[in-house]
Amino acid sequence: MTSTETTTSSWTANDRDPAWTCPAPAPEALEFHRQLDGYAPTALVELPALAEELGVAAVFAKDESTRLGLPAFKALGASWAVHCALEAVGNGTEHAAGDEDGRAASGEVVTATDGNHGRAVAAFARRAGRNARIFVPAGAVHPNAIVAIRDEGAEVAEVAGSYDEVVAAAAEYADGSDGVLVQDTAWDGYEEVPGWIVEGYSTLFREVDEQLQDAGHRGADLVLVPTGVGSLLQAAIAHYRSETSTGSTAVVSVEPENAACVGPSLDAGQPISVETGQTIMAGLNCGTPSSLAWPFIRDGLDAAATVSEQDTIDAAHRLAELGVTAGPCGAAALAGARAVLLGDGAPSRRRHLGLTEDSTLVLTITEGSEANPVPSA
Repeated sequence: MTSTETTTSSWTANDRDPAWTCPAPAPEALEFHRQLDGYAPTALVELPALAEELGVAAVFAKDESTRLGLPAFKALGASWAVHCALEAVGNGTEHAAGDEDGRAASGEVVTATDGNHGRAVAAFARRAGRNARIFVPAGAVHPNAIVAIRDEGAEVAEVAGSYDEVVAAAAEYADGSDGVLVQDTAWDGYEEVPGWIVEGYSTLFREVDEQLQDAGHRGADLVLVPTGVGSLLQAAIAHYRSETSTGSTAVVSVEPENAACVGPSLDAGQPISVETGQTIMAGLNCGTPSSLAWPFIRDGLDAAATVSEQDTIDAAHRLAELGVTAGPCGAAALAGARAVLLGDGAPSRRRHLGLTEDSTLVLTITEGSEANPVPSA
């Protein structure tokens, strides 16, 4: 990983090899989710008004605001990863912080979060009868999100510093206490648990395929994915670049302007860490790509886009007018679509993505506004 950099770029095209494929995500996570109390596919909402505004045939919003009783897609990854991690500990096959030394772990489940991931881990730890300790960056997470995590019965530990520093603190604590670390970003020596989280997220895109087919559409031509460390993005790429996929779906990451590491990493040809600042898109305020996600980003992503705070606020209010209640991270998908498909340079961006007036777009609305309200326009 190179030294810290910053970026102001709003669009980074990636000339991926169209022949590149990867193994299809394992089906076990979807089967597990279908057995959970309260499971149902989240809504895929068609938005004709946005299709007209963006100059395409159809726009759908995959609304994750009611996923398994929680307000974000994170429930998919957390539920599967907590299940797998506790099962592994019970079998004595993996130490919680990633050392495969067979040491018994305590009952406490540990993670770092910008909000939704921590709440989801706490919720599924509670369902499994375990305590949870959730590390958060002090002052960077909305108070509503902190309350929601505590309401799941978890201890909240606020740490001064960036998200990356909070992740390090959580890992150190888990290692020292034999806690079960369930983190959604990977680094050398810690990749199995983040891999389970990515597998969990694959359920979302399997649902999208089935719902588009039911709606009479052949599939998505472009999927926009709000991106933090890149685990959801990895799941999207793994789904749309799998050996069983046509490979024709374009995938674009969307990040806040002041926490955008994907574009610089593509430019550098290796993962880049960027200095992050404050953003209303708290769940995307991550300065380093997951080591597990990076090869998929490098080889399978079509482009990276960044969005401003105001563009995201405007997008959230537009979605609300259309009946989709999105938090800032979720609204980033629409802000990204506008940045890519409208304005100066849009024709060349559309050509790069293979889009026409007959294309179908999917906006991944990753969170509702319950724990992270949108400021007034």
